[in-house]
Amino acid sequence: MFDPVIAPSGTLLGLLQRGRGDGTLHALAAPRADALAALDTCVTGDPRRDWQAENRSLYYARLYLDLHGRLQGVEAHLFDAEDVLDAEESRTGLALAVLGHLASYGRQDALLLLRRYAATGANWAWALDELALRDDDAGLRALAGPVLARFPAGPEGDAELAATVRDAFEPRPWRLWADDPRPTVGARVRAAREQGSFDRWQRQMRPSGPRPGWSVQAVFDWADEALARGSALHVPAARCLTAVAGPEDRPALLEAARGGPDGARCAALHHLAEARDPAVLDLIALAADTGTALVAETAVAAFERMCGEDAVDRARRWVHRSDALGASAAKVLACRGETSDATLVLHALRQAVRLDGPDAEALYALVDGVGRLGVACAAPVLRHVYRETSSSQLRGRAARALAATDPSFPTGFAVECLWDCEETTREIAARYAETGDVRVADRLRRLAADPAEEDEVQTAVRSRIGPDLPAL
Repeated sequence: MFDPVIAPSGTLLGLLQRGRGDGTLHALAAPRADALAALDTCVTGDPRRDWQAENRSLYYARLYLDLHGRLQGVEAHLFDAEDVLDAEESRTGLALAVLGHLASYGRQDALLLLRRYAATGANWAWALDELALRDDDAGLRALAGPVLARFPAGPEGDAELAATVRDAFEPRPWRLWADDPRPTVGARVRAAREQGSFDRWQRQMRPSGPRPGWSVQAVFDWADEALARGSALHVPAARCLTAVAGPEDRPALLEAARGGPDGARCAALHHLAEARDPAVLDLIALAADTGTALVAETAVAAFERMCGEDAVDRARRWVHRSDALGASAAKVLACRGETSDATLVLHALRQAVRLDGPDAEALYALVDGVGRLGVACAAPVLRHVYRETSSSQLRGRAARALAATDPSFPTGFAVECLWDCEETTREIAARYAETGDVRVADRLRRLAADPAEEDEVQTAVRSRIGPDLPAL
């Protein structure tokens, strides 16, 4: 999937692409045709930085409901000729998830589109999962023929069907079809389920893949051989070292971490960091300065996993470095530092925004850090990250940090966050938003009554219901 093109944050499209609460509020105030055009653009061109982790579907579905929007744009996207050429889930997953939410709200047109796509579309399995949660038995039984026709009779088709049934996310349709009296449906699905269960049992009883020998040197050799084949297995190799290495093996581990082949060196660094060996911090610095790119990256990752005051003390010395180890030190201070480290974390936050922009990977830990340390003067930077980042998860972290650092948050961003696409952000808003705002009171009632809302959000909402908010 290509990186999405995100419009400026001050535009309606940019707000909707980011999933911001202000996107919904602006869309409801904009001309309906313009709002629906921007909404269709978002749903048919997934704007998420990480489509597997960020939420947008419920956010967009609710906006379709509020705008009484029709679904011609979504239909055209699903049944475009490109669907035959590009079967990646990322192309149609968001649109199908939006249709699923709309179907749960009673939109019959969305349900019919899901049925049609499950019968003919390339990403049919996703559509079937959505229907498994929302459709009735009769609707699902009618799909048995079109779905099973995708798997031609014969050894190859039967094997593919067995794998599909075994790995199905929602088993309900397959259970219904297994009870079908027709031999071409019920008998075939039952056979596929039995074969899938047997395959799973075989994999559990006979795990495949190379295994290292039972010695430190054998583990080192295994890691080096894997790296030569193009597989970086130093992390599992480090776990093996935990099982086989004894006190007498420490000299060999230190030697490998100091200058061994890359596979062995990475495994030794990981193992020594996990064991909190007193020499590992110096070895990490040496690897970051003199090692290959893989070794340096492994050293930084090993350092970030370390706990204890020795790692935090070393982070205070390394935070001034301009390389990856310096950035890693800032993350360690953000996660495990003390109040006295607040200035260092704030400087790292400002530096990351200035050099790498509001979507920098380092910002996740640094934003959490200034919130955890209660750095009040970080609020302006946090507001900038909140407005500009295209990551809804990072925006949610910024909102949480603002709740801890910005006295204006309850009457400012917290109000907008009640309409945010991320449920964790809506939960924060439900706990902090000032209820004197009429919009807040109405939104809290709607969230409390919405069956599609997450339990955590509704719990937070109901904790705010008081004498000024009539009981539901």
